[in-house]
Amino acid sequence: MASVPTITLNNGVEIPQLGFGTYQIEPENTREAVRTALEVGYRHVDTAEMYGNEKEVGEGFRDSGLSRDDVFITSKLNNGFHAHDDALKAIDQTLADLQMDRVDLFLVHWPLPGIDVDFVETWKAMEQLYRDGKARAIGVSNFQAHHLNKLRDQTDITPAVNQIEVHPYLTQDELRAYNAERGIHTEAWSPIAQGKVLDDPAIVRVAERHDRTPAQVTLRWAIQRGDIVFPKSVTRSRVEENFALFDFELSEDDITDITSLNRDERTGPDPDTFNYIP
Repeated sequence: MASVPTITLNNGVEIPQLGFGTYQIEPENTREAVRTALEVGYRHVDTAEMYGNEKEVGEGFRDSGLSRDDVFITSKLNNGFHAHDDALKAIDQTLADLQMDRVDLFLVHWPLPGIDVDFVETWKAMEQLYRDGKARAIGVSNFQAHHLNKLRDQTDITPAVNQIEVHPYLTQDELRAYNAERGIHTEAWSPIAQGKVLDDPAIVRVAERHDRTPAQVTLRWAIQRGDIVFPKSVTRSRVEENFALFDFELSEDDITDITSLNRDERTGPDPDTFNYIP
């Protein structure tokens, strides 16, 4: 079984660089999907309160028979619970649904710039739940540099990660560099742009050179750039394919060719305008 590299976060916690994503996996399919991923060899599972499948993630983990210390579990705060006390209650509900006494990483899912709760208040609740031992590390998702600057100026703990949309059509090099300069690791969501990049001729050429699939070389590109990545699938063969990333290596020219595809094209919302409350 391939050995997945780990990355040491800014508080010393180690996170597997490759994980299994559960976004848009229906709750009734999540338990089996997580169990399958753990069978294949994944040891990092990413979920969120808004995905509605935390309970089933916990069930899939327990089905695996693995030790709690062997699997890294990430979840994210629901957009409706940004007020300080609501955030503290939300982590307790996450832990109850997972049937765990802690998560390994808990994230503020979106900055929500237009709501009546400042995300600084939310982050201070995150700091409290971290100090209470309910999460081994805390971070943010979809934060831009100006959001992070505000946290730096008004709070105590630097986020361990910033989970942002990153793929060959949205390389986010400036924000990734900003994160790195501050000891914040970048996690890449939508790493194959919901499949949009897989037919790109440049990616197909790289895949043919390495006798790999377009998805594999795209995920390998993210790995070699240092990002944490978590593809998702409910099909076992795809789950296995997405895990087979560590017995080949892209050249510098391959990396350059894929990076040059950037279009600043999002598949998801703009964090500066997105204010959805479920």
